[in-house]
Amino acid sequence: MSIVAKVYRGPLIDLTHIGHIAVVSHEGELLHHYGDAKRMTYIRSCAKPIQALVALESGAVDAYGISEEELALFCASHNGETIHTDTIKRILAKAGLGVEFLQCGTHPSLTSSVAKELEKQGVILDNTHSNCSGKHSGMLVGSHYLGDELSSYLNLEHPVQQRILNALSQICEFPKEKIVIGVDGCGVPVHALPLQSFAHGIAKLSKPEVFEAKRCENVKRMTQAMVKYPYMVAGRERLCTDLMLVCQGKLFAKLGADGYYTVGMRDKGIGLSFKIEDGKIPIVEALAVHTLYKLGYITKEEFNAMEHYHKIEVKNHRGEIVGRTEFDFELN
Repeated sequence: MSIVAKVYRGPLIDLTHIGHIAVVSHEGELLHHYGDAKRMTYIRSCAKPIQALVALESGAVDAYGISEEELALFCASHNGETIHTDTIKRILAKAGLGVEFLQCGTHPSLTSSVAKELEKQGVILDNTHSNCSGKHSGMLVGSHYLGDELSSYLNLEHPVQQRILNALSQICEFPKEKIVIGVDGCGVPVHALPLQSFAHGIAKLSKPEVFEAKRCENVKRMTQAMVKYPYMVAGRERLCTDLMLVCQGKLFAKLGADGYYTVGMRDKGIGLSFKIEDGKIPIVEALAVHTLYKLGYITKEEFNAMEHYHKIEVKNHRGEIVGRTEFDFELN
């Protein structure tokens, strides 16, 4: 078993977490791994940078005057804070659309403090509060600009979903017919491919020069939007935002549901993918930070600045520390 973390309560190992890691160069070389680097895995919201790229390549971003900050929101699993929901409405309005076109559903904020604030304010949640509403907005504006029918944009057969599938296959260099399709939490198709294949795609996004000229320029625009406006990608008390802020542009990071995480090292052309079998997001986030530090991709100062995410204590209901989580793994 590829145990990456052990949770102690007092002197005893109380829980273990099984995980997998793939670290891949932009040339496709598996540099490091732990566990099963070929595990077929739904990439969930880690696909959003590529889905945003498809919106950018449609021509809609330039045609509708969508800003760099708004483009960053296409990549987001956001908190549903006012800055996020207002921006969603503004993006749609630029294309002459309204929030009624969104079909992503809704849910409480991914950050509990934001969820409590919105509840206290009496905010009635709508589709703009979904962490996926930025992605859906990108699908809608791209489809609208290209003249696609909008009511069925969730369906795999819709042109926008086929454009996304083609882009994933091309960027990750993985056959389209071998990508396994399911349905994501927000209703759109979700894609599964080997951990190392997606890490390869992320590595290529972190080294845009590997693409032909037009895609190269669009990849640069998309990743630059993420690192320039990291608050739009996630928000308050979120690792993606804080990691990109602390590392000042040398990487981009993206969380996926159920224990998936990806990082692209823009200064190295390296992609990292992580999966935790039990889907625990705090564990996969801590695993990502520990791995980045083990490999020397982030400094001691940057690692210490992320302590809130990688130092996981076990507390009882009185707030007393009664245990700890240790990340104990060696990369191959």
